[in-house]
Amino acid sequence: MAALPASPTSSTEGRFAVPPKGRHTTSHEVDIKAPAELVYRIVADAAGWPQRFVPTVHVERTGLGAGAERLEIWATGNGEVKHWTSRRELDPAARRVEFRQEVSSPPVAAMGGTWIVSQEPNGVTRLVLEHDFEAVDDDPQGVEWITKATDRNSTTELGNIKALAEGWDRLADLTFSFEDSVVVDGTPEEVYDFLYRADLWPERLPHVASMKFAEGEPGVQEMAMETRTKDGSTHTTESVRVCFPTGRIVYKQLVPPSLMTAHLGEWTFTAEGEGRVRATSRHTVTVKEDAITTVLGEGATVETAKEFIRKAAGGNSVATLNLAKEFVEARTGEARTSEARTGEARNG
Repeated sequence: MAALPASPTSSTEGRFAVPPKGRHTTSHEVDIKAPAELVYRIVADAAGWPQRFVPTVHVERTGLGAGAERLEIWATGNGEVKHWTSRRELDPAARRVEFRQEVSSPPVAAMGGTWIVSQEPNGVTRLVLEHDFEAVDDDPQGVEWITKATDRNSTTELGNIKALAEGWDRLADLTFSFEDSVVVDGTPEEVYDFLYRADLWPERLPHVASMKFAEGEPGVQEMAMETRTKDGSTHTTESVRVCFPTGRIVYKQLVPPSLMTAHLGEWTFTAEGEGRVRATSRHTVTVKEDAITTVLGEGATVETAKEFIRKAAGGNSVATLNLAKEFVEARTGEARTSEARTGEARNG
């Protein structure tokens, strides 16, 4: 899942070769009161990781055939955002998933491992997560950093999987998605740029009270945003955004509002004929069930929480889209006026 980065290694008869030099290993496990088939499905479903596992920000998946896939992953480790590419081999019959990272992020030089799902007596499933890794130049500080990050993320992910599998029947009721869109007279590039420049949101968006913004790796943005509600109160969310010029921006709230256990979002920009673009905001949210009555009062239900979140998050997104539309169309109008004046001057 969101372990940490590594460089290419060869594959032998469907099994990954393990780099011997400077190799370090870790192993973590957890017992889960759920069927082994369900636990395996959770591990195998890479597309669902960002919604289900705290460290994973975003995953781009490419199927390679014959049970293989390539994953481009953005995840947090030791408070930093890391980005890498992994190849995985899935074996549903044996309930094993082997992975070997192909493109790494320092201090990791190479990393791989195996997920092993086994059915134990009394309805218990044992999930084991093994890692092997190398640090750049086998640097002791690098080894320590990777060991700590792997231990933290592995422990978190195993705990997430345990809670997820044991509460699987409720997940469908608690998770929902919604979207809003506007059509803008402009180009995808112009609308994308407005949403990309989140560092300017306190100046451009009335509901954004303040913003702490950083962009280390190009296109990977870390944000701590203070949002102002209609009653004048504020709340702060921490997010990571991954930007794909100029088609979309995806994000995950690392610290979501108290009514949510997970919140993912996506902005997309699609051309609709010449000179027009549809800008869409999508949200996928998992409601934090045990916080419903605390936040919304006695008698509130899951449906009440969904309606509240839909109105609050959707309202902010629509406000942002409308301001993007206003901003882009104003600039487009100015450009057209300037072109018209230039043409008149030439003709005159």
